[in-house]
Amino acid sequence: MASKLILVALFVVSMLIMSFRFDKKKKILFFGDSITQMGENRGGYIKLIDSIIKSEGLGDKYQTIGAGIGGNKVYDLYLRMEEDVLAKSPDIVVIFVGVNDVWHKTSLGTGTDYDKFGKFYEAIVRKLQAANIKVVLVTPAVIGEKTDFSNQQDGDLNQYCHWIRNFAMNNDLPLVDLRKIFLDYNLAHNPNNEEKGILTIDKVHLNAKGNELVAEEMWQVIKKLK
Repeated sequence: MASKLILVALFVVSMLIMSFRFDKKKKILFFGDSITQMGENRGGYIKLIDSIIKSEGLGDKYQTIGAGIGGNKVYDLYLRMEEDVLAKSPDIVVIFVGVNDVWHKTSLGTGTDYDKFGKFYEAIVRKLQAANIKVVLVTPAVIGEKTDFSNQQDGDLNQYCHWIRNFAMNNDLPLVDLRKIFLDYNLAHNPNNEEKGILTIDKVHLNAKGNELVAEEMWQVIKKLK
C-alpha cells in the first residue's frame, strides 16, 4: 500500500513538473494605440519581435500579445486595463502611448493636457506594479520626421517625452527612448529634411524600416528583464 502511495505521489509530482515546464513562457503584452495595433500585422514590430525571439532559440520562453487600439490616448489605456491587460496575466507590459495625446490636439481638437497625461500614465504603471507585472516604458517617436524641429508639434511631443524619461529614471524603470532613437536615425538618414518616408508612412505610423528599428530596440530592453 505504501509503495502504491509513493508511486501515486511521484506521478502527481511529475505531472506538476511537466505542467510547469509547459507553462513557463513569459507573456509580453504591448499596450498602445494604432502603432501597436498595426504592429500585429505582417511585418509589424510585434511580429518582428516574434521572429527575433525564434531566431535566438527562445520560442519556448516568450509569448507576445498585442493590445493596441487605434486612436487611443493614455486615459483610454487606463480605462481598458482590466479587460485588455490584467485579465491576460502578462509578465511584462510595454507601454507605448503618447502620440495621439499630442497629435490629436491639432488634428482633432482633442488630445490630453500635459498634467493629466502624467497622472494617467503613472496610474497605469502603479496598477501594473501592484499586480507584480514588470513594466517597460516607451517614448512616442515622431509626429513628422523633419530633423530641424520644424514639425508642428515637436515642442509638445518633446515635453511629453521628457516627462516619460524623468518618470522612468526616478522610478528605476526600463525605457525604450524611441524619440531619441528616431531623431538620431533621421539625422543620419534624412538629408533632405523630409517629413515622412524615412521611418514612417505618414509622419506617425511605421514603415518597414521603422518597424524593424522599433522591434530591435524594444527587444534589446525586454530580453534584459529577469
